[in-house]
Amino acid sequence: MQTNLAPEFLNTPQGEEAESILRKCVHCGFCTATCPTYQILGDELDGPRGRIYLIKQTLEGAEPTEKTQLHLDRCLTCRNCETTCPSGVQYGRLLDIGREIVESKVKRPWHQKIIRHSLRVSLTSPLFGVAMRLGQFVRPFLPQFIKVKVPILKANHHNTTIPLVSDLGQLESNKSFSSGFNQHEGRVLLLAGCVQPSMAPNINLATARVLGAMGVQVLYAQGAGCCGALSHHLNAQEEALDQMRRNIDAWWPLLEGGVEALVMTASGCGVSVKEYGHLLAHDAKYSIKASKVAASTLDLSEWMESRPEQLRALKQKLDATKIKQQGLQAYHPPCTLQHGQKLKDNVQNVIGYLGFDLKITNQESHLCCGSAGTYSVLNPEIANNLKSRKLGHLESLKPKAILSANIGCITQLQSGTELPVNHWIELIDDCLG
Repeated sequence: MQTNLAPEFLNTPQGEEAESILRKCVHCGFCTATCPTYQILGDELDGPRGRIYLIKQTLEGAEPTEKTQLHLDRCLTCRNCETTCPSGVQYGRLLDIGREIVESKVKRPWHQKIIRHSLRVSLTSPLFGVAMRLGQFVRPFLPQFIKVKVPILKANHHNTTIPLVSDLGQLESNKSFSSGFNQHEGRVLLLAGCVQPSMAPNINLATARVLGAMGVQVLYAQGAGCCGALSHHLNAQEEALDQMRRNIDAWWPLLEGGVEALVMTASGCGVSVKEYGHLLAHDAKYSIKASKVAASTLDLSEWMESRPEQLRALKQKLDATKIKQQGLQAYHPPCTLQHGQKLKDNVQNVIGYLGFDLKITNQESHLCCGSAGTYSVLNPEIANNLKSRKLGHLESLKPKAILSANIGCITQLQSGTELPVNHWIELIDDCLG
């Protein structure tokens, strides 16, 4: 697609990258066939091809409007179109560029500014955990539309803790942690995440127990926080980059000290951290570190599948009777895993190898569930439509439970079904002997 950049974008990193991406697009429209918002709304401008045209026009000097902003906002950033595209168009990166430019040129209504700012501040605040715990305590008395957003707290019967350290010297000098480390052959880092520790604390604790059974110790890095995805997708790019730099500073001493990988239990965080190298490529101080951090980042399923001997040892430690009792599990692969990270089959491979009965629906398994970070809050009608479609397909399998690999998807799906919705690592943890 030929593009004539306006003077303000000539010879700029944004302009050059956007032009390179646009050059690959051949207008074929294959992307519209798998775009969730196009399927629901039927508007060309609510599909990837239409949004690409809107971004192209803006880059060529056309003045964007509130309508331009609306169509870009409606994109779930699921990147399904990237999986479908035969030309390899990096639509997600182009959308980020388009959204940032339009955000700088189109003034949002005050109520939108308040909502978006509140989401960025509240979901990444330490007070979110306090508010969530209070919400769980009064959950039976909440209105239904709020209740479905507040998960029931699962009890942790194992008293598991994950060491919070700033360097490996601190870990090995702490007797309570070093004695546990002596039983392990390796160490990996986990990102606690923004909402996951409050909404589903058992996910990371289950990960620590399962990886412990594989001979690996799990650590948190002191000072690491939100991966930056939330701010980035709400067009607060500089805020997001600062969050990424803070995380790199927290992780770097541990990665340099011998921690073998940065393992992600939330695929939404994983796809974001894997892009640190690209997002900080123009930062002279952080570009090299960002690329190394990105290269060290693996989804939990990706890491486990790459350790066949340890996975075999884990299989020996699972209770076969408990596995059988779990029954059929339906699996929803998050967009951030199957489209963002191109890891569609890893979870099925791991779970299947360990002996569980897992199925993925043949109906629209590629489609988004409607969570998409804060999308379900900002665009509830579209999100609820997608949730209902997704649950219809999953429930038709008649499973005992639904599994996924991202806290956003888990929360979104659980709000619409009586079936338990869990992270797949919790299934393995429940069957440890």
